[in-house]
Amino acid sequence: MKIAICGGTGFVGSALVDYWLQAGHQVQVITRKLPDLHDPGERLTYINWEQLEEMPHLLEGLDALVNLAGETLNQRWTTRAKLEIVESRVTTVSKVARLLDKLEHKPEVVVQASAMAIYGTSQTDTFDESCPQKSMNFPSRVAEQWEIAADAINNVRLVKIRVSLVLGHKRGAFPLMKLPYMLGVGGRIGSGKQWTTWIHILDIVRLIDFTIHNKEISGPVNASAPNPVTNDEFGRTVGKVYHRPHWFPVPGFLIKTVVGELSVVLLQGQRVIPQKALDYGFQFTFPTLTDALEDLKHRGLSD
Repeated sequence: MKIAICGGTGFVGSALVDYWLQAGHQVQVITRKLPDLHDPGERLTYINWEQLEEMPHLLEGLDALVNLAGETLNQRWTTRAKLEIVESRVTTVSKVARLLDKLEHKPEVVVQASAMAIYGTSQTDTFDESCPQKSMNFPSRVAEQWEIAADAINNVRLVKIRVSLVLGHKRGAFPLMKLPYMLGVGGRIGSGKQWTTWIHILDIVRLIDFTIHNKEISGPVNASAPNPVTNDEFGRTVGKVYHRPHWFPVPGFLIKTVVGELSVVLLQGQRVIPQKALDYGFQFTFPTLTDALEDLKHRGLSD
C-alpha cells in the first residue's frame, strides 16, 4: 500500500511510520519542515506543504491518508496558545481537503485525528461513538471544530479517530506522569475519582491500520482501551508495576495554580469505551492497564 501521513514525525505518527515500513508499505510523510539529514529511501519519503501546493500530483495513487497534525494541548493555554491549537488543526484539515479535491485519483480512505474530549467530561457517564457531542470546555470545543473541518473532506471514506491518552515509554504524556512515582512522590491528582481513558501506543497504531483495511468502518472511532480506570486506580497501577509508593496526593487547587486552565484535562475525566472497534472485531493487544504498563516497563528496561 501507499500511505501518506500528516504529522508523521510526532509521537503516534512516527510509530505508524515504523509499523507500516515493517509491513512493507510505501510511506510519505507530509511535514512543515523537511528533516535536515533525511536520505530518501525506496519506501519512505518526506514532502513539505509548500511542495504539495505546487505539485499536488505527488499524492496521486495513494491508498490512504492519515492526518494527525496539530499543536499539542500539553502547554499552558494562553490566548495565543489557544489560537495556535485551534488553527493548527483546522488549517491542516482544510489543506488536506483542498489537496484531495485536486487529485484525479483520490485515496480510498482518510483517517482524521480527533479527540475523546468531544464528549465533554463526567464522573458518572460512559461514552461511546453513539453519544452526542458536548461543547463544555476548551478541549471539547477544539475537537468539535476539528471534526467540523474534517467534514469538508468529500468523496472518500472518512474515519475520525477520537484519541485518548496514548501510553508510550519514551514519548507522549506517560513518561511525565510516571516521573513522580520514580521519585517516590506519586499519588492521586485531585479527588482521584475522575476517569482516565487510555490506549497503548501499539494498539492505536494497530487500530488505525485496522480502520484502513476494514472498508465498512467510517465516522467516529474511539481510540481507547476497553478498560478505562479512575485517576486513583491509574496511579496505584503505576506504583504496583514499577514498585513505587502511591501515597502523595496532589490537591486540585495546586494543579490549577501550576498549569492554569489546562488543569481541566487532569482534574476532569471521561469514561470512554471503544464500542465500534469491539463491534468490528478489533483485538486489543493490551486491554488492561496492567498489561500495558508491564509492556512499557519491559521496553524501558530493554533500551
